[in-house]
Amino acid sequence: MKHESPIKRRQSRQIMVGKVPVGGDAPIAVQSMTNTDTCDVAATVAQIRALEEAGADIVRVSVPSMDAAEAFGKIRQQVNVPLVSDIHFDYKIALRVAELGVDCLRINPGNIGRDDRVSAVIEAARDRGIPIRIGVNAGSLEKSLQRKYGEPTADALVESAMRHIDILDRYDFQNYKVSLKASEVFMTVDAYRKIASQIDQPLHLGITEAGGFRSGTVKSSIGLGMLLMDGIGDTIRVSLAADPVQEIKVGYDILKSLRLRSRGINFIACPSCSRQNFDVIQTMNDLEARLEDVNTSMDVAIIGCIVNGPGEAKEADIGLTGGSPKNLFYMAGKPNQKLDNATLTDDLERLIREEVARRQEQEEAIIARSDD
Repeated sequence: MKHESPIKRRQSRQIMVGKVPVGGDAPIAVQSMTNTDTCDVAATVAQIRALEEAGADIVRVSVPSMDAAEAFGKIRQQVNVPLVSDIHFDYKIALRVAELGVDCLRINPGNIGRDDRVSAVIEAARDRGIPIRIGVNAGSLEKSLQRKYGEPTADALVESAMRHIDILDRYDFQNYKVSLKASEVFMTVDAYRKIASQIDQPLHLGITEAGGFRSGTVKSSIGLGMLLMDGIGDTIRVSLAADPVQEIKVGYDILKSLRLRSRGINFIACPSCSRQNFDVIQTMNDLEARLEDVNTSMDVAIIGCIVNGPGEAKEADIGLTGGSPKNLFYMAGKPNQKLDNATLTDDLERLIREEVARRQEQEEAIIARSDD
């Protein structure tokens, strides 16, 4: 089931966050944020490595103090993924992490004081090729905008962003991306749509404080999905009150569903009914848990009966159709062998991993030939 996405992405200029291109024709980057104490270097490094293993392209780290800045320097030395430092108000922290190798500064220039402080941060970023992320949040709008609008609105978010953008423009600094986040889906979507037509910098998408794992996933999928369908968005974060690793997994699932990016197995599975010839739900739970480490893109259809099973299996890379007395396994759209319920999950895992290994060998052979 290999089809190009029909989505036409908004044309944005490209910036580099470390080794990761953001904007332009680059793949939409997936990122998350640590929730450990930054001063606990070992715990933060362990979480960043777990996020990178899950597929994070970029990781944001909060740096609320100078002690945290010094810890950030030690963290930077121990991980490979690009790091964004989250800084509020204190320009000296921004200058310090710039010295220590940060890949992007998440700092609103309008919140760090006098012009000389703003200038110092911008020049440090310019000298080191460090982009800035302007991050507007409905929960922390400027007091003047709160008085003007009475409550957070999409227009208030855009006006706040444009204030910060105007400061960067005054210093002729264009190496930045922008986010405008609210916990309310319609406000967030409206704000992004409005600013997307006013600037050409990359946009970082997110529904802030989206909620727990289930509710936050639903809210983020709807909000980000609406924007991504419009072609808006160059990097995303799914904000969940859950393990940050889950944010990466949900982010990739959103992009996979829109054919914008793929990583790992895309499972197609029926919800199961009385026609099923094996336990579809348990089989899916087991396969997802066992195959979390697979990064190779592949469509796998697990269908419990012969009504929809053959059709789905023929369109997938690998498919299973429930049957009696045995289930029919498909490879590349064609019947391949029959599998017994007693060893079904074990057999499926083995066959999927064999196909993954075969594809990896093919890719390595292609790379080897191109090097020659």
